[in-house]
Amino acid sequence: MRPGQYEKLDRLTKKLINGILEAGKAAGHEVCGGSISGMFGFFFCKGPVNNFKDAMKSDTAKFARWHRAMLEEGVYLAPSQFEAGFMSLAHTDEDIDRTIAAAKRVFAKI
Repeated sequence: MRPGQYEKLDRLTKKLINGILEAGKAAGHEVCGGSISGMFGFFFCKGPVNNFKDAMKSDTAKFARWHRAMLEEGVYLAPSQFEAGFMSLAHTDEDIDRTIAAAKRVFAKI
């Protein structure tokens, strides 16, 4: 692997999750989450989520609506907020920007 690839993966993942979280909060939704390296996750609740009991406070019905609307936008994510999402080095900044823009549109209508 070329030098700097893990750093690139971490940067892209943070850009994605932070963009999704900011879009949700800006639209008035309670949403929290985070990432580590190329793995990310988020929950529709105030947070923080530190354990399964905390995660169970999430609004899974809202996540389901959000997930369906993201599919309609062409964004394919894990179908449960109890699953992790994964980035790859094939993703670009443009991919992330398009995903965040889609998330903003979806958050505004759910």
